[in-house]
Amino acid sequence: MTYAIIGSGAIGSALITHFSEKRIPVKVANSRGAASLDAVAGKHGDAVIPVELDEALAQDIVILALPFTAVPDLAKVRKDWSGTIVVDATNAIKFPEFRPADLGGRLSSEIVAEALPGAKVVKAFNTIPAAVLAADPVEASGRRVVLLSGNDEAANASVAGLIEKLGFAALDLGNLKAAAPVQQFGGSLVAVNLIKKG
Repeated sequence: MTYAIIGSGAIGSALITHFSEKRIPVKVANSRGAASLDAVAGKHGDAVIPVELDEALAQDIVILALPFTAVPDLAKVRKDWSGTIVVDATNAIKFPEFRPADLGGRLSSEIVAEALPGAKVVKAFNTIPAAVLAADPVEASGRRVVLLSGNDEAANASVAGLIEKLGFAALDLGNLKAAAPVQQFGGSLVAVNLIKKG
């Protein structure tokens, strides 16, 4: 599997740190171009590879660590997402109120999937605050839990495997609709720091 992270903000930076620490190669891109990420790569070493957006989007697993509102612009870069697992780490938030955006009863990840035709969308890394996500996954004699959900079992398994490689404990909640009440922004497990013991 090859990996990419789109976005170098708080969530993107947290994930970059874990890829680097585990020496898992990851391509990183943003809307400002590869050169804007040279300092990030210099800080994290050879595992972190700045690339242009089109190269990042060609990887097997692409993690969206960018604002939910930026997804439509990303969709313009690539028309067919078949064969790609997209990890949706976005949250549909209305600012400045900081409350769930009104999506007309739709799930944010369904909207992401519609914008990226052919992609196998897996919701993950969206419930943990960036500062907590950036910390050591090992806590209180256990490992921090990363929730995931998606409508393709094989894609879920691939993302769960990556979560475990990064040092976290993966918890598959099933399909997107089943997981939405607890995982989507405003859900009961958002911002909850779960630790798997043993």
